[in-house]
Amino acid sequence: MSAPSAPCPGAAHGSADTGLLSPVRAGAPVEAAVSDEAWLQAMVDAEAALARAQARLGSVPDRAAAVITEAAADHGLDPRAVALASREHANPVVSVVRAFTRTVAERSPEAAEYVHRGSTSQDVFDTAAMLVSRRALAAVRGDLAAAADALEAQVRRHLNTPMAGRTLALQAVPTTFGLKAAGWRGLLLDADRRIDRVLDGGLPVSLGGAAGTLGGYLEYAAPTGAGVAPADPGRSAERLVEAFAAETGLAPQALPWHALRSPVADLASALAFTAGALGKVAVDVLTLSRTEVGEVAEPGAPGRGASSAMPHKRNPVLATMVRSAALQVPALASVLHQCLAAEDERSAGGWHAEWQPLRECLRLTGGAAHTMAELARGLRPRPERMEHNLRLTASALTSERVAAALAPALGRARARELLTECAAESVRTGRPLAEAVADRLDREPGADGAGRPGTPSAEELAALCDPADYTGAAAALAERALDGRVR
Repeated sequence: MSAPSAPCPGAAHGSADTGLLSPVRAGAPVEAAVSDEAWLQAMVDAEAALARAQARLGSVPDRAAAVITEAAADHGLDPRAVALASREHANPVVSVVRAFTRTVAERSPEAAEYVHRGSTSQDVFDTAAMLVSRRALAAVRGDLAAAADALEAQVRRHLNTPMAGRTLALQAVPTTFGLKAAGWRGLLLDADRRIDRVLDGGLPVSLGGAAGTLGGYLEYAAPTGAGVAPADPGRSAERLVEAFAAETGLAPQALPWHALRSPVADLASALAFTAGALGKVAVDVLTLSRTEVGEVAEPGAPGRGASSAMPHKRNPVLATMVRSAALQVPALASVLHQCLAAEDERSAGGWHAEWQPLRECLRLTGGAAHTMAELARGLRPRPERMEHNLRLTASALTSERVAAALAPALGRARARELLTECAAESVRTGRPLAEAVADRLDREPGADGAGRPGTPSAEELAALCDPADYTGAAAALAERALDGRVR
């Protein structure tokens, strides 16, 4: 029998998640916003806000609410101890409430009686999740704005910088780096708009009580706390929700949403899109950074991108990290969408399955946005490489334009056939496309020694075959995007 394996160092003590396996978010502002400490703080903040809301309505003494709020600001709870105790309850709130109640009791035994009054675990956790998400999204939006501003500067600087447009991995027709950067910026603005729509009206508080009726809250609604239910339970519930929303800075809920998971699913959708938008920019940067392409370079820093084996390499690490997040977030978001199918009034396992994927979506997207802001600010386009690559095919990527110019004289089908043959010759031999076309025109039926009547001259063909002069409306489109006239 083999000897048992040794325990991992630090495993017994539950070492913190330092970001070792997720460098894209290590050190980013969002990391602190969604840490265990942040979630724990948000839970006790929700408890304090609930006490203040109930105090507004007279069902909790003002002094008790004040003591609970003071204790929340300096709770002293240990996230690891709470986590371990949570195995007995399948969620952390029970452990938080017990530990927090003891903390309040140390200040005032009377105030401790009013902690979590009429509430249930899911109300506290879901409200805390919205508080954490709001704080995290603020960081994401700040970095998206910084990245978009940096890309706007690139658009303006390279409005007319020609480069090869590529489709299905191959050069297609010329475009401009300004238009490409405008597209990147547009995606980031789209992402910000989607986040704004999620935040429009505010992320909601959660108040439902044991099964979404707010029954427990209403039993404590009378100022005496003697279990006298209010005469108008609907209005009393509405007033409590409004007061709780005011105390948290969140929005009033439309309905208790213990098993109606729209707020979390909406977050998932916005985060998945945002990560994907950032990933598109990253993939383009990675492709354009290839040695054989070399049209852009990431910002340099001493030691950044160094290979452990190859001294000559400086890897595009910022784009690599952003892409790593973009590949993970949509899959994690799918878990949150699956949790929409929640049974009954509260779900066993479905609700619990949301917590870690939601945090990962927030911190991966936040890390990617923060990394993209740095990448966009320092991105170095290389117009000389763009010019060089435009000439690799001997102007063959202008064949579309030349075919259109020949169509009136030759007919569309014959013009396309001729340009297909000439472009293949140019790519194969390096002969300029204009020369290849001129020779073919001299051999066309009806040619008179000076080319086919009605077709461009040799000088005109040379102009038509200049890739830098065939960028269509690229500059105008980029300018329109900057002016906000297109989305």
